[in-house]
Amino acid sequence: SVVIQECHVQNTAREYAKLYAAEAEPLEGFGEVPEIIPIFLIRRPANNIPYATVEEELVGEFVKYSVKDGKEVNFLRRDSEAGQKCCTFQHWVYEKTNGNLLVTDLQGVGMKLTDVGIATLAKGYKGFKGNCSFSFIEQFRALHQCNKYCEMLGLKCLRTTHQKQRKATSTKSKNLPNSSTVKKMVPKKAREPRDFISSEH
Repeated sequence: SVVIQECHVQNTAREYAKLYAAEAEPLEGFGEVPEIIPIFLIRRPANNIPYATVEEELVGEFVKYSVKDGKEVNFLRRDSEAGQKCCTFQHWVYEKTNGNLLVTDLQGVGMKLTDVGIATLAKGYKGFKGNCSFSFIEQFRALHQCNKYCEMLGLKCLRTTHQKQRKATSTKSKNLPNSSTVKKMVPKKAREPRDFISSEH
């Protein structure tokens, strides 16, 4: 069921966020670390919708810190502390999993995040498959701009590694960059994450 998968995805992302916090919090000057709130699955045997999820209600301005469509410029993502730390969290997870996994759809109120997604390579990562397509990882690699929090954590700049990889594979796959760009431009409308999940399955 979509609800069960949603729960699994958010709680998996939450485990990565806890590891990120454990590494980032002790660093001098890093400050507060974004937290992905837990989501609980409730079984309702008598109900025609047998599963529901329960989570803490977030009160305040709900902001999307990472966007699905690279053409959308999110100033709060770039300029706010929470937004920058979310981008660093994505970079940290990407590096920790050797580019196999990315936490997407980072959104919430302040440092409290919910309704996140996970993109993995087609084969998945350590037996886990995300609910977002691999193109999210490619897009992140191309668009991520390191900030001071990336530097504090000593994360490697993605630009140089990406360029090296492209040079190495450019002879084999000359037409790939074009075809992937075309694909990326198709989903122009901003959709709710839940619609996105159900359309993937």
